[in-house]
Amino acid sequence: MTSKLDQLKQFTTVVADTGDFDAISRLKPVDATTNPSLLLKAAALPGYTSLLDDAVKGCAGDLGLACDRFGVAVGQEILKVIPGRISTEVDARLSFDTQATLRRAERIIGLYDQAGIGRERVLIKIASTWEGIRAAEQLEKAGVQTNLTLLFSFAQAVACAEAGVFLISPFVGRIYDWYKKAEGRDFVGAEDPGVRSVSRIYQYYKANGYDTVVMGASFRNLGQIEQLAGCDRLTISPDLLQQLADDQGDLPRILNAGAGEARQSLDESSFRWAMNEDAMATEKLAEGIRLFARDQEKLEALLAARA
Repeated sequence: MTSKLDQLKQFTTVVADTGDFDAISRLKPVDATTNPSLLLKAAALPGYTSLLDDAVKGCAGDLGLACDRFGVAVGQEILKVIPGRISTEVDARLSFDTQATLRRAERIIGLYDQAGIGRERVLIKIASTWEGIRAAEQLEKAGVQTNLTLLFSFAQAVACAEAGVFLISPFVGRIYDWYKKAEGRDFVGAEDPGVRSVSRIYQYYKANGYDTVVMGASFRNLGQIEQLAGCDRLTISPDLLQQLADDQGDLPRILNAGAGEARQSLDESSFRWAMNEDAMATEKLAEGIRLFARDQEKLEALLAARA
């Protein structure tokens, strides 16, 4: 009997949600994703000391540049042990500024270019705000592919597909967290609100012929992963990847393309109204941006101490 991880890989591209080289080398995902929180954790590992030192050299006190250099350096190392792509995130504090997001994304791509890494191996991660989606639309037209993160609502998914973004990362676990707290009960299997959200988006995209990749993210347990077996991609933490690797049980494909809702179109006002009407999405998007911003600041402080 093969492991659940090996079975999952038969119909879903498995992505490692980590910056830990050792875990990636051991579990052999196709792609990997990072974010400010994961980079902050990576920075505490002994093997990253030289990357931190190199990141601050010649930055003349520009800590944003040092952070981008560190993120790209981590991405370069990860790309040595995976066959696919690395997702590197734009500073979350720019989430409501389209032009600033574009400039930072272009700098990150430029750093990868300087390192000899082709842009076909990089995804630029951007928060799924209206401004972030507009920046992604321009990047995609310029040949830079994007990963729209902190996605919690159907409206965000609709707007991302219309903008032609390469990939979205709907956050299963954080949706689950919100509803578990709001309703005071647990959810399992197909009734899990995070699972239901990703399933709805997946069916909508397939029914309407969108090429945008759906990559479920932010998992709390194996049950959520198993319910989304068949999704285009799933980005999974090393702990849960290891649990899947250790489990020899059966893992059938659950998610298949089927009937989906009719194609929708959202302008800025209708997007903002839909977000306003979705308390969970509004709260979790704002919270996610704040948390990433705080970890970005902590990473900057860590780099400043080494300058």
